[in-house]
Amino acid sequence: AMHQALLILAEEGLRNSWDRHIKNHLMLHDGLQNLGIEYFVEEEYRLPQLNAVKVPKDVDEVNVRNVLLNEYSLEIGAGLGPLAGQVWRIGLMGYASRKENVDKCLVALDNVLE
Repeated sequence: AMHQALLILAEEGLRNSWDRHIKNHLMLHDGLQNLGIEYFVEEEYRLPQLNAVKVPKDVDEVNVRNVLLNEYSLEIGAGLGPLAGQVWRIGLMGYASRKENVDKCLVALDNVLE
């Protein structure tokens, strides 16, 4: 699997891969902002591959994650340790960092949170 990932990266090129991750991160960021979802950390500390966002107030975060998984086949991470129940971790790594995945995530979140 690692060998495969390196082949894909070599084919795309490191710079192009980095640019794609940044572009999709910014697209996700803007979409989440439109839904009223804020990032957990300041911009300079963010990783484009792993987006930690605050769970909106009065939202049953476990239920939202279950519905996303069961109805949209979309898995987002829960907060760990002291952040359990307070944040979601949305991964956009490697091949998963694609515009259609960002769109799917934003539409699903919008539907589930309504």
